[in-house]
Amino acid sequence: MKFKLETEFQNTEIGKIPREWRVKKLGELVFEMYYGLTAKAVNQPTGLRMLRTTDIKDNYRVDWDSLPYCEITDNRRSNIQKYLLRKNDLVVSRAGTTGMSILVDRDLNDVIFGSYLIKIKLNESVAYPKFIHYFMQSSLYWNQLLPKQAGSTLKNISLPILKNIITPLPPINEQKLIPEILSTLDSAIKVIDAGVVRLEGLKKALMRELLTGRIRVRKENGKTAFYREIEFQETEIGKIPKEWRIVKLNRIAQIIMGQSPPSETYNKDGIGMPFLQGKMEFGRIYPSPVMYTSDPIKIAESNDVLISVRAPVGDVNIAPYRICIGRGLAAIRFDPNQTNYMFFFYYFQSIKERLETLGKGSTFKAITKKDLEELTVLNPSLKEQKLIGEILSTVDRTIELYHEERIRLDRFKRVLMDLLLTGKIRVVEG
Repeated sequence: MKFKLETEFQNTEIGKIPREWRVKKLGELVFEMYYGLTAKAVNQPTGLRMLRTTDIKDNYRVDWDSLPYCEITDNRRSNIQKYLLRKNDLVVSRAGTTGMSILVDRDLNDVIFGSYLIKIKLNESVAYPKFIHYFMQSSLYWNQLLPKQAGSTLKNISLPILKNIITPLPPINEQKLIPEILSTLDSAIKVIDAGVVRLEGLKKALMRELLTGRIRVRKENGKTAFYREIEFQETEIGKIPKEWRIVKLNRIAQIIMGQSPPSETYNKDGIGMPFLQGKMEFGRIYPSPVMYTSDPIKIAESNDVLISVRAPVGDVNIAPYRICIGRGLAAIRFDPNQTNYMFFFYYFQSIKERLETLGKGSTFKAITKKDLEELTVLNPSLKEQKLIGEILSTVDRTIELYHEERIRLDRFKRVLMDLLLTGKIRVVEG
């Protein structure tokens, strides 16, 4: 397989493409295109499973093994074969995740597609399914589709809209070569996604064991050693190791409740101090504020644990530097002589359900300063807190590296798709 830079172009409705390529409406490339079947998801096995709009993820994939069973609720059961998905079918969401699509990449004999989906059966002698699948991920497709969505509340697309999407059409052999390149990137992205899933599972398992003391950690000969705890005590927050203690949060930390500055002091020009009103800009560990204020009132210091105290309550981050906090947040400033802030960052993640129960108010949940001050928390030795914080933050940093690599690959894929699907770079055999 070789690449070459194209030099001869023609002007078309979708821009410049190679002179030897054609453009066709999607409706001209299909054998069939029609809406799905009305069905109801059920728990008990029925022999049929159903693909729904919510099953199509933003990575253009489906977890086929997790699809629900279904019952047919309209009068088309006698024609069920028409609605069974087959390999190389394209399925497009016409509402909800509007315009998102997947390619059926395996043999199926028990999966139908729901009524908010559209199935496309291509004429494979002129349109290679994997090529069209990548076209439907590209800006060429989305730029045509988005202005044509209908509906004021529920955005949706119809068969006529989809049939009139204009598609670049290289020779069939080139249609088959282009997906080979793009699928290599997809395979790399899939490996990264699987790695993130495994690491997230590891983090949850470690938090469950380390933050309850079922597995203890210590330094032995300069190395981190793990051992299983065998002696426990009962406390008001559950069973914990006999040598651990519980304390009220106000014994080990200062609570600073946020207060919003005057709105006329807000800006996005970097004037004044970074400002967080609530949890909107929270990240995995640290927030990324987009707003500033020239008149900060309540300030969190670097390494304060930030907690959302207005609905939704209980989410936490760490202040990466001095930052103004609004009324949706509180800053918990831990005493470094008694505590490790990173340990408590993860501990608060582990008790989020408990924190949510502190929220008062029938329609607008909120946590008060008194709620936080009187919250009973774990207080292992400072040495063990530091070790637990280091272990969990190492896993989080690794997950973040995976996410960064995922973003780089996604960007590269988008650039490469633009070059290949417009023919700026050609793919030839040899």
